Amino acid sequence: MSGLGELDRPETPTGPQTPTGPETPTGPETPTGPETPTGPETPTGAGAPGARGAARSEQAPNPAITPAPAPETAADRKPAAPRRGAADPVKALIHRHRELCERAVDPLEIAAGLEAHGITDRTAARFRHRDVFSLAEEMYARVSRDGDAALPAAPAAPRARADWALLTLLPGTLCAATVAALHLTQGRSRLFAAAAGTLAVALALRAALRRGPLSRPDRTVPGRATTWTTWLVAYALLGDGLLDGAVAGGPDGLPTGTADGPWPLTAAPVLALALACAPAAWTAHLFSARARRKLAASRGLEDFAAAVRPLLLGTFALFLGALAALLTVCAAVLDEPAAYAETLTLGALFFLARLLATRGFAYAPAVVLTATATLQAAALAAVFTSRLPGCGFLATPVETLVTTGGAGSVPALACGTAALALLVHATRKLTRASAHAPPEPSR
Repeated sequence: MSGLGELDRPETPTGPQTPTGPETPTGPETPTGPETPTGPETPTGAGAPGARGAARSEQAPNPAITPAPAPETAADRKPAAPRRGAADPVKALIHRHRELCERAVDPLEIAAGLEAHGITDRTAARFRHRDVFSLAEEMYARVSRDGDAALPAAPAAPRARADWALLTLLPGTLCAATVAALHLTQGRSRLFAAAAGTLAVALALRAALRRGPLSRPDRTVPGRATTWTTWLVAYALLGDGLLDGAVAGGPDGLPTGTADGPWPLTAAPVLALALACAPAAWTAHLFSARARRKLAASRGLEDFAAAVRPLLLGTFALFLGALAALLTVCAAVLDEPAAYAETLTLGALFFLARLLATRGFAYAPAVVLTATATLQAAALAAVFTSRLPGCGFLATPVETLVTTGGAGSVPALACGTAALALLVHATRKLTRASAHAPPEPSR
């Protein structure tokens, strides 16, 4: 029996053991001495761990103190938190400009609206688009999915051209009739004809400016701009005669409505400006139509501005050519000198001011018109104020200018400077895509 006990003593394994069958004892082993227990007794048997396994079991925590965790099941495993992808900047931009996207009927309107809010091609690069037009196309394509409301129906087509074309002919027609009445009447009848004709021309001009390409989006005209526009037209009619008389020590009487009276009346410039209302409307319509086509063909804001700038200058030159032709005819018919400088500069000022106002830029034209009228009034006031004792020096600049270039040089200089300032302003404002977007609906 002692031999069987020796066979049950475990041996230290030297590697992974693969059972190959029952072991054959080779002989009894002599014990070297009593074994000193150093820990919990290792169970004996055929698969018991050796010394290296016992050392690892001594370093492991006591299972009596720390219970072994239960095996994790699929039901107990928490689902991993979904990884949040990168933010969608275009979607955020759509929500920021939701109203613009919902009311737009094509991507060009969105591009114009974005450009009006200060988004340029460089800004569009942050949204991973090469330009504003590409960004607007994506916003227009996604608005039906991201927006809650469907796209509105396309706006109604504009009225036929005959509607506003006839209206733009009324101011010139009524002005010509008024001038003819002034030449055919005398005394009090001439006064009544002048008053009635002025009222009729004013109403016709108001109607022409409320329809067609010369109409403003909100159909309102600032009172200040209307007042100073009336002053500039009145100065073109009577201002030169008053300034000539004031420099000469007069005037000696009230205006008689003729070109040979003590206060001469120059009707040719005013008649030419009234007749020029029709070519102004047609050139403005031409500019709008061509700019809209270039907006559809452009792929960048800079490309659009470069294409519209020569169009604007060409339209401006076309209007001045038409005004010069009308002025030549009117001066020949009325037998008056053709004041080209003051008439063309005044016509250019009115045309640019109205063209800017039709695109929603009404503040700068109102300021420029006010400054121009104030300068002309100051020139007249300086001449009359110089008659006071010790104030003769006030009229020196005006008298020098009148002596050098005539009475028409004062309004020509004032209106020419103002028209040049508005032309520079128009080349900046009217070459934007937002200047040719449909007007926002009034609230």
